[in-house]
Amino acid sequence: MTRPMPGGRRRVDAVLDPAFIENLADLSVDEIRRRRKEADQEEADLSYVRRMLHGRMDLIRAEIERRSQGSSVDLVSRLSEILADPQRTTHGAGRHITTQPSRVDEHRRRVEQAIGDVATSDVTARTDDELTQALVDLQTYELEVSEVRREVQQVADLFADELTRRYRDGLVSVDEVLARAAQPPR
Repeated sequence: MTRPMPGGRRRVDAVLDPAFIENLADLSVDEIRRRRKEADQEEADLSYVRRMLHGRMDLIRAEIERRSQGSSVDLVSRLSEILADPQRTTHGAGRHITTQPSRVDEHRRRVEQAIGDVATSDVTARTDDELTQALVDLQTYELEVSEVRREVQQVADLFADELTRRYRDGLVSVDEVLARAAQPPR
């Protein structure tokens, strides 16, 4: 699933490989930026998966609540209310992500697999026990994704801190960076 695998070929495997941050002080500024960008992209992808999982969990909780109250209100008619849950509080790192998620279809399939059956998307057709189990499975998966995301954030922070140190210590000139950024790509 999401857990990094030593020697694996996914981006998360590379970003969380201890070698990715080895000899950080010896890396060029360009290499630090490249690796930070890789970590930022992985964080964006993991954040996307988390948002998808939260939406699914919100739908399942709403159906469980609807049933417990004996309500006949159609779940679809409440969809925007359910997904815009104003009571949800964020517990993230308060990071502003500017990178768009990549591999969106792959992430959607991963969430579907976490449920175990695409038919579970129709929460009104599931039994109470199936809904409860799907919610537990999604919560377990969300915890795993969140843990990996925190690890990726720590890696990205190491690269950001190293860049900050170099700017602060005068090892990198802001003027040089801006001049290089203004040059057309080769």
